[in-house]
Amino acid sequence: MLDDFKTEQPIIYKVLSNSINKDKISHAYLLEFNGYQKGFDFAIAMAKALLCPYKYKNNSLCKNCSQCHAIDNDNFIELKIIEADGQWIKKEQLEELQREFSKKALIGNRKIYIIKDAEKLNIASSNSILKFLEEPSEGIIAILTTKNIYQVLETIKSRCQLLSLKPYIENLNADTKTILANLTFNNKEETNAFLADLGADDKIKMVIDYVNFLEKNKFKTIIYKNKNFIEMFNDKKQLEMAFNWLILYYKDILNYKLKHKLYYFVEEKNNIDALSTKLSLTKICQKIEILVELSTKIKFNINNNMLMDKLVIKLGEE
Repeated sequence: MLDDFKTEQPIIYKVLSNSINKDKISHAYLLEFNGYQKGFDFAIAMAKALLCPYKYKNNSLCKNCSQCHAIDNDNFIELKIIEADGQWIKKEQLEELQREFSKKALIGNRKIYIIKDAEKLNIASSNSILKFLEEPSEGIIAILTTKNIYQVLETIKSRCQLLSLKPYIENLNADTKTILANLTFNNKEETNAFLADLGADDKIKMVIDYVNFLEKNKFKTIIYKNKNFIEMFNDKKQLEMAFNWLILYYKDILNYKLKHKLYYFVEEKNNIDALSTKLSLTKICQKIEILVELSTKIKFNINNNMLMDKLVIKLGEE
């Protein structure tokens, strides 16, 4: 039920609750998961609340009503779920949906359809539903979901009310959360001291270029970048500092992904924007964990060439 998400998704919960209570419902919503692992569960809970004749958002007052149980069992006639048939959502699926929804609701006064992974609507299937999406019959509500808002066609986005779920960092494992907590300096003075300790601007630029090249070219980094990287950071202390900055660069990618402000690499916003779009929340955290794990091996006098090769292989696999 929608109340189950009250703590994890407080903003969208409040927006939807107010809309339901005031009967100011949009005809179409685009639900951006934003890395939130229970995104589709939220979409179902949202549909339950919109379909409930009593506007209930939890089951404490439901008594003998079986409507939500029917929805959970995919057996409620007024809710239709569309998902890709192969690589794409096909035009024929949406034409069939429109035929089914041309009839009035038999239960209550609303019918809802959920389109999973709206980024899988191609031009043909999008064109077949645009008018239906923009000018539906009374009582028909669309909930489109997406894992990547940037891949959804503009013609679809422009016809929907966008709801962006908040990425829920608590879904990550305890070790990852501990690592992330330890990566943030307490104040600007600590950050500036760290920067001064690293040294010249060309070293910082080397770290940035290394990540950007690696994320684009993967294993080619071993051939084209590792030698120069090792030559620039050629002792234990320098290499430890370089790894710290690699971690912090990914931390800023994570900040951007979570819609927080950039803290360390503000001037790299364009590159960070591109990487945060490409990488999922889980992938970013996995890369941070890999960097933290490998950075601990520097003090054991591991061969630098082997260490950097291992770094590229592990990050390239993620």
